[in-house]
This record gives sequence, structure tokens and C-alpha cells, in this order.
Amino acid sequence: MANFNTHLSVALGASAGAALLTVNMNIITITDAPWMIAFGAIGGMLPDIDSGHSIPIKIFFTTLALLALLAVINLFKNHYPPHWLLLMAAAAYLGVRYGALKLFDRFTSHRGIFHSVLTAVFFCLLMVCIGCYLLRWDNLHSWLSGLFISFGFIVHLLLDEIYSVDLSNRRMKKSFGTALKLYSYNNMTTTALMALCTLALAWITPQPQPLISAWQKQNLPVKVLKTPSQR
Repeated sequence: MANFNTHLSVALGASAGAALLTVNMNIITITDAPWMIAFGAIGGMLPDIDSGHSIPIKIFFTTLALLALLAVINLFKNHYPPHWLLLMAAAAYLGVRYGALKLFDRFTSHRGIFHSVLTAVFFCLLMVCIGCYLLRWDNLHSWLSGLFISFGFIVHLLLDEIYSVDLSNRRMKKSFGTALKLYSYNNMTTTALMALCTLALAWITPQPQPLISAWQKQNLPVKVLKTPSQR
């Protein structure tokens, strides 16, 4: 399988190409491109959060822990004195960074449900909901952010499958077929749970009408203006 630096480099390169194509199609502006590339890079690291000692899972849970810390401070800053607030914030950080990480690692296995197309769809819809409902982004940019995350996610899975082919000896490694799959074939419990979460997100996710409209503009026929002599 590819290492962290390879996954990050390929995800950045593929996302940069996709972002420039989107700019060329006039769907986003050039100032939006770096954000989309960043989301693609994030998506390129997400599949490895099911590996207990990987860099992505440490980054992921450290970020979640910092968000939990900030959330506690914002929620309770007017209700508790500073020393209690600091203790609560520290407890939230440590609970997420180490407790939640340990629990997550216990119930997940590498190349399980997080190496599937189903999970790529889940993270896409999750990002759309976060963008629309929490960050108050417009529909178009929320959907593009989700799509770039899922794009980087799929690039990661494809790269792992490519690394499962030994071209020099012209053979398939034992890991072939474990990276890119529709769902976890060996654990139907996690598959059912992920499917339920994805369906729940699909229920509340706003319709991608602005994105569809922007795409349809690319396929509109060109209207040829007639000169006065042709009329």
C-alpha cells in the first residue's frame, strides 16, 4: 500500500487538476480553487483513519479534540468560573483525543468499511451538511466541498489498489481488492451502520440544484448571432 506522503501528494495533484478544470468550466473562481484542493487532500487522507497508528487518524482526532475543547468553552463560558471551565475543556480534549480514539480503534479494522465507496458518499454528504448548516456556506460551495472530499477519498482507494499490483512480477498481491469496494464485505454490521448514517444524511442534505444548474450551463448550445445582412 502507498504511504502517507504518497497519498497526500497524489491527492493534492489530482485535486489541483480537478479544481483547475472546475475553474475552466466557470463553476468556481480561481480564489476558490485552493480551498477545493485542500478538501481533496483531506479526502485523500480519510480512508486511513481506521489504522490505529497512522498519521491521518492522529490528525483527525486531534482536530476533533480541539473542536470539542472550543465547543465546551463557547457553551459554558458564562456559566462556570475560569478554573472549572479550563478543567472541563481539558477533560473534553483528553476524552476525545485518547478515549474516543481508543474506542474507535477497537471497533474498526484497517481496510474495512472506511475503504469503501459507501463511506466516500457518507463523507461527501457530511461535508455538505456541515457547510450548509454549520458554516452557512451557499449550496453550490457546500456541495463542491463534499464532492472534492469524496474525490480525494476515491483517489486514495484507487492508489491502494494500484499498489496491490506487482508489475515487475506480473501478479496480484493478497491485498488486491481490499482497498476499493462498495462496502465492507466481511463486516455487515458496520456496513449496515454506515448505510443508515448515509441515508440519514441524504434525508437532510439540501438538493444540489445550483450545482446541477452550473453543470447544465456547460452543455447549452451556442447561440450564433446573425449579422444584419443574414436577417
